Amino acid sequence: MNKPARLILSVVVVAGLGVTVGPWVYINFIKDDAPVALDINSVTSSTVESADQSIDTVAAPITDASGDWQVLANTDSVVGYRVKEILFGQATAGVGRTKDVEAALTIEDNAVTAASFTVQMGTLASDSTKRDGQFNGRIMDVATHPTAIFSLTQPITLPANAVSGEVITTNATGELTLRGTTKPVTFPVEAKVQGSTFTVAGNITIVFDEWSIPEPGLPGISVDPQGLLEFALVFTR
Repeated sequence: MNKPARLILSVVVVAGLGVTVGPWVYINFIKDDAPVALDINSVTSSTVESADQSIDTVAAPITDASGDWQVLANTDSVVGYRVKEILFGQATAGVGRTKDVEAALTIEDNAVTAASFTVQMGTLASDSTKRDGQFNGRIMDVATHPTAIFSLTQPITLPANAVSGEVITTNATGELTLRGTTKPVTFPVEAKVQGSTFTVAGNITIVFDEWSIPEPGLPGISVDPQGLLEFALVFTR
């Protein structure tokens, strides 16, 4: 092989390595690790204590869950999304979160008879301003569809140990409005009484086509055709 041919080959090899090694270095040594998935343990005891102390007097531990509950603005309740991204062949996770969420639920006769949460979609933020720009604009069009809303449509019967402090697992069924599309959803949730608070956590699988969400991928970046809507909410009566 003559010298010009070797030079051209070297440039091609280096360029090819740059496409694969560059993203690998970025994901493994530069990019912050994606936050772990939200679950019932995402809410710490200090968060619960701060919720208790936000009331005029610290409430006694719960012995009866009946009543109206709401998410307090100064707690660490979180709602977000999680998607799997492939950056030039390297797998990573895209995660965006917000604490700008309003939620309420009602418990009567040991059953959740009403529940809802509303998320301000424009406040979701990830570790990338470019991702956030795509999310707010082309993907979720938050100017036109500023909120995502869930409303329970079927009561949830609570087990006898609902106020024992143990984690209880059940399913929730309701309607979710996302990017202007409303669809029925059923998904697993975890709940736990801690102090005077009632914590609920879970995730909803979102298949993008079913919600008229445009393909999130970009040149060089592919995204799984579905993602998760995650939440961990701290309610106080």
